[in-house]
Amino acid sequence: MKNFLIYYLQNSSYIFEQFIRHFLISFYGVLFASILSIPLGFIIARKVKLSDFLIGVANILETIPSLAMLAILMFAIGTGPNTVVFAVFLYAILPILKNTVVGITSIPEKYIDAAKGMGMKSGQRILKVEIPLSMAIIMGGIRNALVLAIGVTAVGTFIGAGGLGDIISRGINVANGGAIIIAGAVPTALMAVVSDFVLGIIENKLMPKSVKKVS
Repeated sequence: MKNFLIYYLQNSSYIFEQFIRHFLISFYGVLFASILSIPLGFIIARKVKLSDFLIGVANILETIPSLAMLAILMFAIGTGPNTVVFAVFLYAILPILKNTVVGITSIPEKYIDAAKGMGMKSGQRILKVEIPLSMAIIMGGIRNALVLAIGVTAVGTFIGAGGLGDIISRGINVANGGAIIIAGAVPTALMAVVSDFVLGIIENKLMPKSVKKVS
């Protein structure tokens, strides 16, 4: 514990720098996945065969171990943080796309029929009915994706991406490096827990009141 505190005091600026780097890599990967997956989810939600196919492809990507994925991408686009962002992007597609499709298809048909009866066009139904009613479930997918991304980013140290994985790796490679490993592992775990907690609050806030009453 003493060595752990000493390392933190002596390297606080470096740890903070790697913390921010780690979070941004995770965040950008999930952001880009959201930009692709949410609109795509709305498009394919009621096209069962297409949605099953695309979710199946995303499932296959999810089964590839993160180190193997990074190795493949490294040979294709090189090393560094951009490669890890792309890996996070690929891993984040499944939870966001799947939750978007589930969010849309779980909307009771009576709400869609009511919107049509009011003369709403497709774009209006999406903005005024489908997005508000499905956003909590979509946020759940983003929440899962970000927690997953934080873990994947830690492995990015092996291809020169930086982040808190660098500190963990450094501790593994030196004698008596237990304090250094903990110095990298603790903020990584804290980042995941806090991200999950904050997005959980947002998810709960976005949940329609009618659903809250039922639950």
